[in-house]
Amino acid sequence: MRNYDLIVIGVGPAGVKGAALAARFGKNVAIIQKEVVPGGASVNTGTIPSKTLRESALHLSGFKQRGLYNFDVNIHKDISVSDFLEHKSVVCEKEWDMIEESFRWNGIERYRGSGRFLSPHEVVVDSSGHDIVLHGEVILIATGSSSFLPPDIPFENPNIYDSDTILDLDRIPDTMAVIGAGVIGCEYASIFAALGIKVTLIDGRTELLSNVDRESVDVLLRQMKNRLHIELMLGTQVEKVLPEEEHVSLQLSNGQSLQVEKVLVAAGRRSNTGELDLDKAGVKTGERGILQVNDCYATNVPHIYGAGDVIGFPALASTSQEQARVAVVNAFQLPYEDELAPLLPYGIYTIPELSMVGKTEEECLRDELDYEVGRAYYRNNARGQIIGDTAGMLKLIFNPEDHKILGIHIVGENASDLLHIGTMVMQLNGTIDTFVSTVFNYPTLGDLYKSAAEDGLQRLSRRDHQLEVVMQSADQFERRYAEHERG
Repeated sequence: MRNYDLIVIGVGPAGVKGAALAARFGKNVAIIQKEVVPGGASVNTGTIPSKTLRESALHLSGFKQRGLYNFDVNIHKDISVSDFLEHKSVVCEKEWDMIEESFRWNGIERYRGSGRFLSPHEVVVDSSGHDIVLHGEVILIATGSSSFLPPDIPFENPNIYDSDTILDLDRIPDTMAVIGAGVIGCEYASIFAALGIKVTLIDGRTELLSNVDRESVDVLLRQMKNRLHIELMLGTQVEKVLPEEEHVSLQLSNGQSLQVEKVLVAAGRRSNTGELDLDKAGVKTGERGILQVNDCYATNVPHIYGAGDVIGFPALASTSQEQARVAVVNAFQLPYEDELAPLLPYGIYTIPELSMVGKTEEECLRDELDYEVGRAYYRNNARGQIIGDTAGMLKLIFNPEDHKILGIHIVGENASDLLHIGTMVMQLNGTIDTFVSTVFNYPTLGDLYKSAAEDGLQRLSRRDHQLEVVMQSADQFERRYAEHERG
């Protein structure tokens, strides 16, 4: 029996962050690594590889240049996705090195193998058939997630992929169907369409990305249809997936049949909790194995915590790290901020990018909050013209009384980076007047904030003027009515 203050199961962003923080405060920490290399899906199969593919697709296909110079490149169909990911290995190796250095620097003991519970405080590691039992005062589960595989789809067929295997695509096909128009489905649909593949995006839901600002989604939809030439089939179910010799046939709920070379099924994710023997620890899970946690990220067993994809939405590398930080701080009562940041930025790496923080207009209407909007368009920004993005938009939602920012929504080039300017102003409880009085480099996309703030203040001024006119008209009516009554 080996005793530790903290045992961390999983070496993704949440696991690495939680382990390092506890070790820096003098805790004796062990981390269990099932995979060959650290970093989890974020580094190895998801975030970094898919974003590398996206950048390669944009550059090697000449997609960015098409709007500027009517320039196009023909992609050779006999190359594989791995040919586009040459740079990925450099990035991944750097991430691996940093994680390894964190383990060494902080004195974290690592155990290679699968971990499972023996009791609420005991975890056994199956390392090359050799069991090692660890005892932890606190245990953090950060095992991440993997693709949910609908049982009626024959994933054994080499032409059918899920979001964890799509990067092993053997060649660039002419046609592809993406089943599932969530974040992952939309990202990959736009990436493969940029490579010149004829993509059909299918989903039983009638709207795209329902938790995202509708106006921003409308911009994305227009780009997907008109520039990427993606065929959208929303409100359509895939009833049967029938592999053929060189193609896959899809039978749809609208009576149509679709034949494509490759299929990507993006049916969501499931938590990697199935092999943990959580029942022996008394830990409860929800749908698809999701760990149920409180605001401190503790499960129903007080000393067992969960963070990252294993607890479900939003399942982002950035929020996963923060969740682990909060979990460890609360578990050991460390002198750190013990709550999650009130603002969680969200980035969707479609083409174009979508990024947001705070409330949407739809949420303001639902919550009966008074608000006003300011917009700025890339086509009216010098930098937007230079880079050839004439469809992008930055949108500010703010309180008309005190001008505090309620939400920021951006669709366009560099949206995920650009969002951080506004996020910091919101974090510091600033107002849209901050953007008006700030000097931005010219020409830059950052100047969009100033334009959007000025637009919002102008709209508010017109609204106040219209209200004043209405009030004056009402006063005049009341006076005339009173005179009429006096006769």
